[in-house]
Amino acid sequence: MSLLRVDRRSLRFRLSLWLGGVALIAVAITWLLHGILLRDLARDFLGDRLRQEAHYTLQRLRQEQSQVKPWLDSASLTSQMFHHLYVLRLDGTVSTSHPGWLTNLSPYLEGEDDTLLEVQWQGRHLLLYREVFTLEDGAAGTLLIGEDFAEVEAGLATLHWWVGGIAGLVLLLLITLNLVAVNAGLSPLVRLQRQLDELRAGYRERLQLDTPSELDGLVGQLNRFMDEQDKRLKRSRDAVANLSHALKTPLAAVTQVLRGSRPIDGDRRLKLLTRLEDMQAQLDAELRRSRIAGPYAGQLTRVRKEAEQLIEMFATLHPDKRFHLDGLQDGRATVSVERQDFTEMLGIVLDNAGKWAQRDVHCRLSVTTTLTLVIEDDGPGVARADLAQLGRRGLRLDEGRPGHGLGLSILRQLVEQYEGRVTFAAAVAGGLAVTIVLPTATARVNSSSDSG
Repeated sequence: MSLLRVDRRSLRFRLSLWLGGVALIAVAITWLLHGILLRDLARDFLGDRLRQEAHYTLQRLRQEQSQVKPWLDSASLTSQMFHHLYVLRLDGTVSTSHPGWLTNLSPYLEGEDDTLLEVQWQGRHLLLYREVFTLEDGAAGTLLIGEDFAEVEAGLATLHWWVGGIAGLVLLLLITLNLVAVNAGLSPLVRLQRQLDELRAGYRERLQLDTPSELDGLVGQLNRFMDEQDKRLKRSRDAVANLSHALKTPLAAVTQVLRGSRPIDGDRRLKLLTRLEDMQAQLDAELRRSRIAGPYAGQLTRVRKEAEQLIEMFATLHPDKRFHLDGLQDGRATVSVERQDFTEMLGIVLDNAGKWAQRDVHCRLSVTTTLTLVIEDDGPGVARADLAQLGRRGLRLDEGRPGHGLGLSILRQLVEQYEGRVTFAAAVAGGLAVTIVLPTATARVNSSSDSG
């Protein structure tokens, strides 16, 4: 039973079903049209033959006009001229080759136009051509010539069913070719599945396929996802290594002091507290770096909403400062930046601006093909010679404010993860202006395609 089980969710089954259904419909419609067109073609062919015979008969009638009597003799007419059923009315006299049909065909003598007619009677199907004529002596007449169409239809039906049998064979051939085409078309997916299994088993590091263009995006996205996973793993390992290197010596010093017998006075307690705070800041910074999601996390952030929440939070933390949010009034505008990464970026800059500002902090937002954040304060600012050094890890230009010089370093690393840029300049109000520019999802996809 398992051999007969069909996976209805299979792409191969669905394509085969749809292609087979389309082939069946196409063959069925073709066969039906063949029957209709074949009958119409036979009707037109026989009608044209009856029309030619009517013309020939009238031509002989005009040539032998002096001998009209033999034309009114049905036996003579049947034996000498007509090969089909006929009815001739000339000057009110009617003769016919089949008297049994005369009663049924008489009404068709009353027409005034030449036409092709179909007559059904007692299971018989007659194709009838009528021609109205006038002889040179002024005698008016009507000629009907008919042929039994039932025999022709029987032959057409036989031919039609033969064509139906051939169409059935063609349908089987189409279904077979469809199966071959489906299997050939899905072979890249089979190779992709095989490489994914090798990737999971550790025999392969990246996907390498000569795939159709429709799969380029999928393979590229999988490879980018694995690159991002490698970056996250590297960040985690770097964070552990940095913490191990940065905390080993301070921890050893604190442990030595605590284990020693020497009393801990106020000065030594302050030094221990400073070391512990440095260790806490280092730990916090490395954890923040390890939490970076990156541009391929597949999440969207509502820029205006998140910015408003951060502004409200920092306005509470710095009640003596005024925070202003400008630009991007559309609250539904989103960018493909992971929410925590966005709040981390903007939060680092707003926190620094809140610490250094005299009174006002301005935040401007705009989203086009890029996301642009501009944060300015009216604080003392930074000397032009030192602007290029901002963002360097552990750099502190002023010891008079709390901090450990790690925030802007984390900001620069975050922005680089999103293939963006961060610049520092003097603000109009005299403080520091930080500009963050991040490509949106469309811009990033285009750049990846161009590089590929």
